[in-house]
Amino acid sequence: MTQRLKALMPWMCIGTLTAIFGFCQPELASGRSSQGASPTVPAKRDHRLVHNVGDPVEDFTLSDFRGKPVSLSDYAEKRLVVLAFMGTECPLAKLYAPRLQELSQAYKDKDVAFLAIGSNSHDALTEIGAFVRRHQLTFPFLKDLGNVVADDLGAERTPEVFLLDQDRVVRYRGRIDDQYGIGYIRDEPQTRHLADAIEALLADKPVAVAKTDAVGCIIGRVRKADETSTVTYSNQIADVLQRNCVECHRPTQIGPFALTEYDEVAGWSGMIAEVVAEQRMPPWHATEDSLPFSNERRLTEEEKQLIYDWVAAGAPEGNQADLPEPMTFQEGWNLPQAPDDIIYMRDDPYVVPAEGTVQYQYFVYDPGWSEDRWFKAAEVRPLNSAVVHHVLVFARVPGQEDRTGGGLRGFLASYVPGLRAAPYPQGMAKRIPAGSQLVFQVHYTPIGTKQLDRSMVGFVWANEDEVEREVVTTSAFKRRLRIPPNDSNYQAEAVSQPSPKDALLLGFMPHMHLRGKSAFYELRGDTELTLLDIPDYDFNWQTAYRLAEPLPLAEGSRIRAVFHYDNSEDNLNNPDPAKEVRWGDQTWEEMMIAYFDVSVPRDPKREESANPDAKAKEAKMRKQAEKQADEMIARFDTDQDGRIGFDELPAQFKQGITRFDSNGDKIVSREELVNLLMIFSR
Repeated sequence: MTQRLKALMPWMCIGTLTAIFGFCQPELASGRSSQGASPTVPAKRDHRLVHNVGDPVEDFTLSDFRGKPVSLSDYAEKRLVVLAFMGTECPLAKLYAPRLQELSQAYKDKDVAFLAIGSNSHDALTEIGAFVRRHQLTFPFLKDLGNVVADDLGAERTPEVFLLDQDRVVRYRGRIDDQYGIGYIRDEPQTRHLADAIEALLADKPVAVAKTDAVGCIIGRVRKADETSTVTYSNQIADVLQRNCVECHRPTQIGPFALTEYDEVAGWSGMIAEVVAEQRMPPWHATEDSLPFSNERRLTEEEKQLIYDWVAAGAPEGNQADLPEPMTFQEGWNLPQAPDDIIYMRDDPYVVPAEGTVQYQYFVYDPGWSEDRWFKAAEVRPLNSAVVHHVLVFARVPGQEDRTGGGLRGFLASYVPGLRAAPYPQGMAKRIPAGSQLVFQVHYTPIGTKQLDRSMVGFVWANEDEVEREVVTTSAFKRRLRIPPNDSNYQAEAVSQPSPKDALLLGFMPHMHLRGKSAFYELRGDTELTLLDIPDYDFNWQTAYRLAEPLPLAEGSRIRAVFHYDNSEDNLNNPDPAKEVRWGDQTWEEMMIAYFDVSVPRDPKREESANPDAKAKEAKMRKQAEKQADEMIARFDTDQDGRIGFDELPAQFKQGITRFDSNGDKIVSREELVNLLMIFSR
């Protein structure tokens, strides 16, 4: 596995945050009582464990979340049985739940039975029941107390499937297909491993690929804790987690599970050690060669070793009297005060489908501001963080062209998982020119169930007379990208415009898409200085790097940015390694924008000339967009209803036109066309 893939983050950028109801039998270490009906607990058996394809699986009996016993032998008449190890909080298990349901329905009349098995020690019966209802599963979901069946089969992750033949011999084990993985989602699976294996066995043929590596969350097993360990949850680990993890991993926040209680943390201990060792958590990608940042998230080597030692000792709880005082975290808005204005992306929620890839959605809001607005702090918040990958909010200024060619200018604020809003330094603010429209660019990631979202931005306004310096987001960019097929290290380089007098550098936000590999910023001028070095760029974390102290820029100095891209098959994010990739807004296309924030002294002349006649320019652009929209409707509207349905489009136009479907109804109205044509106008 490449270092690039190891750096991907599975359980922060995709996944639902659920309420935490851990389950554990009284005889287990935690002493927690069970919830719901008492399941049947199979006794440990002394026999050869199943670890290989070709091994037989002995009969077992487990109970579902209602307490009903279910045995493997109950399905003796079935030709094949699929055992799917699942977890209620694992993001990949959530994504694959609908796929398992589809497969179970597709093969229910072909003598194939499906059984889900929950072996996580921290998955409660109530959580399993909620998972079944949420994903509308019609096959049994059984609780594997003590990890007995998981241990017997050698199951390691969720989801992981075992396909058994008529004699209950393992003929395939591994992943369901290759659509979802650690930090990537494909439009469609390239290989349907489980379905292919089922089809082969039903046709009395050998399985071509009998074993694949399961990708997902480590099963949280019951472990015998070494209570003599000097490192325990109470005396060390709780403190490390509070300072580095709990801000996100707590109820109502973006982490897919909470890390606030011992039982829950112990259940995830193996996964915690893995993501820390592979530097997937905490999410921070800048090297120590970069400048110091105020929002740096990095575990010390000592903290990492404490986690490794604790997990190796079986995750002992220790003396609860040693627990640190719980830290308090700000709830709701993270702004220094309640926002003065809250603007939603649209009046009605957007419907996010359960599966598939959702193209970038663009939502336009016209606040009707006739005067410039200055904000000293802004925060973008999704209504449903489970499905929102990121949100970028721009001010579309009438008549002003975006030099990057992306159709938008005037970057205002963003949301990505883990990004915390922070005010600009004293006396600094960002200006929204009069007549601007707000454009929300939202990237959604399905999670296995249909969801709703209505993202928003909150502004804290500054009095104009208190603003001494204007914050400007600018960039170095390369518009003409041509990334060759199968190129694993394509380089793109750009240099910014010369710095004006008395400029201060505040921070950075590199932007690439799925093929992004690395990002590097350096200062060029009287001296050369490394500003930001990201050797393993991760599209799942569109991090804004805020300097610990503003950096004065010499007049005429420039920022040079060097980005690399991996368009090879080694990059599992890659939609198509055989395709040449050019600039574009969608994730299967690419961008090279080295955003950075600077503050400059206010210049009344610049402010006055920036938008001399906003209303006139806005009216001209709208008239042109309306003309283009009418031409498109006249061309494609075959049923003459004044709208364009997707079924009215030729195949070559369908992929491009879907970006205009802002409400997801597969019909593009005239107003949707006008709004988006204005966004992409030059």
